[in-house]
Amino acid sequence: MEKMEGEEDATEKGLLLVNDEEINANTTPLLFFSTFIIVSASFTYGAAMGYTADTMHSIMTDLDLSLAQFSLFGSLSTFGGMFGSIFSAKAAAAFGYKMTLWLADLFCITGWLAIALAKDIIWLDMGRILVGIGVGLVSYVIPVYVAEITPKHVRGAFTFSNQLMQNFGIAIVYYFGNFVSWRTLALIGSIPCWIQVIGLFFIPESPRWLAKNDRDKEVEVVLQKLRGPNYDIVPEACEIKISVEASKRRSNISIRTLFKKKYAHQLTIGIGLMVLQQLCGSAGIGGYGTTIFNHAGFPARIGMMVLSFIVVPKSFMGLLLVDRWGRRPLLMASGSGLCMSCITLAVAFIVKDDPELGKITPILCFIGILSFTMMFAIGMGALPWIIMSEIFPMDIKVLAGSLVTITNWFTGWIANYCFNFMFFWSQTGTFIISAAVCGGTVVFTWWLVPETRGLTLEEIQQSFGNV
Repeated sequence: MEKMEGEEDATEKGLLLVNDEEINANTTPLLFFSTFIIVSASFTYGAAMGYTADTMHSIMTDLDLSLAQFSLFGSLSTFGGMFGSIFSAKAAAAFGYKMTLWLADLFCITGWLAIALAKDIIWLDMGRILVGIGVGLVSYVIPVYVAEITPKHVRGAFTFSNQLMQNFGIAIVYYFGNFVSWRTLALIGSIPCWIQVIGLFFIPESPRWLAKNDRDKEVEVVLQKLRGPNYDIVPEACEIKISVEASKRRSNISIRTLFKKKYAHQLTIGIGLMVLQQLCGSAGIGGYGTTIFNHAGFPARIGMMVLSFIVVPKSFMGLLLVDRWGRRPLLMASGSGLCMSCITLAVAFIVKDDPELGKITPILCFIGILSFTMMFAIGMGALPWIIMSEIFPMDIKVLAGSLVTITNWFTGWIANYCFNFMFFWSQTGTFIISAAVCGGTVVFTWWLVPETRGLTLEEIQQSFGNV
């Protein structure tokens, strides 16, 4: 009897060992390296978002710009991003994710160099548009590429690294913006693009893209490299091929197809989250933090340096929680925190002119911006992109991804351009509007957004009834 129990224990230990080996195989060094190279361009995305926060005064002084001219310059990255996003999904489908990222790097490097060398507003604006086109191209490709190469149990965390790198870019420009010129800051923004240009030569193409282009042998080779030599990739490869074949049978897709009833739920989620992300106040607080600090009477240099130290660690928290809590709880927690942060900022400017209560305006402003940045980093910044990369089936992913990404950039352009004018119109009113949008995010998520944690991309489509 003891012998049998010993054999059972040995068997259980053996099974545990096999499971441990499979888990280790799922997260191979190549998977980590590929994800790092893919999300490198997100640094430029973040640098572009935060570039105007510390450079407003120096650029306006050096190039003799008016507030309207600088507001236009600040918004042109999102305007360019809107054009880049129009072609991002189609370029990825036609040429592959790697080639699209190379093209995006070309735009970003050229744009940053144009900004760094600008002698007048024409070159400045041209550079900003080119950077915008580049980040518009990567905004769709990065989350989808990462989602397609990672196994389901770590897909959320790996895809969240996109936001982590964006926040790293924001942190770098926030910090170094206090010490270096705006021209040097532009050159810093281009560095990860050079890393990605070289690194893309050493990472594989997406298995699902290969399957869609009838390169079945390469699908299995790439999966084996990504999962490890001891992992059985046959079930996953078969699931991918079946899903792709099913999407090919429904390949006659037009823009009108997206608005059929069977896709209404997914499209509403994708577009809704992107609109809410851009209108929640992130464009203004992220892009014009120095202006807000100055109007509240808080030392802008101290405020921006503190933000630069906080934003990346908070992103790590989101990365750790996304596959533990799930998408829905984290998104609702983030929306609730953002709402409270905007209310705090509104109160700060309500009491600003009061002789007694006005003394707390600087600290309330600092608390509001700090908490907003933290809550945005752990959820609302990344989760709309993660969910977008998961919910659309292969047959409509290109069109739906393009539409959702264009919506994000168009809304971002409007929000970015209008923020300065709204802020000078009414600081309190601006943040009350943002608080209302953040509150709406919580309701929208609770009502419409499903949980996708722990499901394969194919299982998610089954849950929507599209397979």
